[in-house]
Amino acid sequence: MKKLILIMWLLVLSQAVQAQADVNFDEIDEYLEQTVQDWGIPGMSVAIVKDGKIVFSKGYGVKEAGKKERPDGNTLYAIASNSKAFTSAVIATLVQEGKLNWNDKVKTHLPYFEVYDPNISQMVTLRDLLSHRVGLGTFSGDIMWYQSDFPVEEIIRRIRYVPQAFEFRAGYGYSNLMFITAGELIHQVTGKSYAQNVKERLLTPIGMDRTTCALDDLEKLGNYASPHALVGDSVNVPIPWTSWEKIAATGGLISSVNDVAKWMIFNMNHGIVGTDTILTPASRNLMWAPHNNFVVKHTTESPYGRNFNGYGLGWSLRDYHNHFQVSHTGGYDGMITSVNMLPDEKLGVVVLTNGMKSPINAVTHYIYDRFLGRPMYDWSANQLERRNNWRKRDRRIPNRIKARIPDTKPSLPLEKYAGTYYSDLYGNIFVKEQEGKLSLDFEHSEFLDATLEHWHYDTWRITWKSENPWFTFGTVKFTTNNDMRVKGIEFDVPNDDFYFEEINSRKID
Repeated sequence: MKKLILIMWLLVLSQAVQAQADVNFDEIDEYLEQTVQDWGIPGMSVAIVKDGKIVFSKGYGVKEAGKKERPDGNTLYAIASNSKAFTSAVIATLVQEGKLNWNDKVKTHLPYFEVYDPNISQMVTLRDLLSHRVGLGTFSGDIMWYQSDFPVEEIIRRIRYVPQAFEFRAGYGYSNLMFITAGELIHQVTGKSYAQNVKERLLTPIGMDRTTCALDDLEKLGNYASPHALVGDSVNVPIPWTSWEKIAATGGLISSVNDVAKWMIFNMNHGIVGTDTILTPASRNLMWAPHNNFVVKHTTESPYGRNFNGYGLGWSLRDYHNHFQVSHTGGYDGMITSVNMLPDEKLGVVVLTNGMKSPINAVTHYIYDRFLGRPMYDWSANQLERRNNWRKRDRRIPNRIKARIPDTKPSLPLEKYAGTYYSDLYGNIFVKEQEGKLSLDFEHSEFLDATLEHWHYDTWRITWKSENPWFTFGTVKFTTNNDMRVKGIEFDVPNDDFYFEEINSRKID
């Protein structure tokens, strides 16, 4: 019996070795080149790690639409929410030093921290912050910090106005606000900024010398891609970089595939660099333990061969055809990215792109299959079709345009709509009337300022003054009481990332 088990084990091992030996990097290169063309994304950089080494690193497309310069393995992109794993790792080092405990109450370190319920506020721990189980909805409250001038402490103080979405620790709501809170907690405990902590504790020891939180470093480091908004579904328009340094703990790191490859090697080596153990086994095991579990559709066939799905501390956790998978994705203004690892195979894939229509998952799964010796499957064609079909099914904006009622007039003279409107979550929004036109000015977010064009009745269409990659069409409706006095404004901005309805405001003058 033992001899049979040994033979079977050797057979499996030989098949795995053969699969790796059969990896054709020229085929991978050709596939990625074609994928960039098929998806119409401006540029993409990809690196593959195997057995502690970078075995592939290359750039495709261009750094900026309309120009010829190609990206490479050192080209910088915003990695956005892939920063979250760095945040949990920084906290792990503080736990190891005895400065924090995973079960510390947040209010112990940030007394002003409040959520939707005072009692729940007293119970929220570090692990709750990092696993999206506090009770807030996915992306809820992000409209408050996005491109705003709020200091981090003020953002955290206003979290109490974000509505509850589910019971505490009884669901999953992906919350950038909780990671912003974690970053400030790191600052308070150490007396140093998040950027200083992540550099000293992780980036420098790992050798990630082209990774930063600061836009000011871009020119100094050089070789960086431009972000792009997607107009229609095919035109990529370069847009300016925007600073996420203030909220770096949730999404502010800028890096290259070669640097992120070092990060993956570090993680798959269980937090050890050379002879330096930065993360203890206890830290590694806890961060990669599911704290939030999701339902898997066992009754339908899955191309991923998935048996479980969950979220740890700053990492998504699942399996890919019986291989444990640790991953995350990131979305920044004009850039979409992903980091994926199969630790039991010592295999990692990082994909950084500079557009909003991005094949990050298709690239990852294609490369996985090549290294695992799985049957050929055209992930790019399959996921591009799914993405395009989803786009066609999304009728939110067309339905609103179709519902417009022409030849109507506002109920009141324009000056009656002008004034200051206040939201507890956001603060003041100013409606101004000038030369027969209305405009919206956001007190804390100049980026969201807009002009208003009459749509129908007491509803106006919003035209933002700045190019935005997340939302295009939107309207604002003025509400009145029985005496036809304007009482407030209600937003309707169809998108999947920022919920303008959370800052519906009441008129205060």
